[in-house]
Amino acid sequence: MELLTNPWVISIIVVGIIVGNIAALKYTAKMKFGQMEKKDQLDRLNELDKARRAEEENEKRD
Repeated sequence: MELLTNPWVISIIVVGIIVGNIAALKYTAKMKFGQMEKKDQLDRLNELDKARRAEEENEKRD
């Protein structure tokens, strides 16, 4: 039981947990989620809407 309270063992465990969390964050940062795809579709719809509104304004001016 004395081994678990050794400062070196505690330090190694803490460093291992920190390194593991950093590795997990790096791995999940590379993943693509479904929300990213939805955002792209939303951007495309916004562009189409702006183009349609611009066309409508041009028709009203003519």
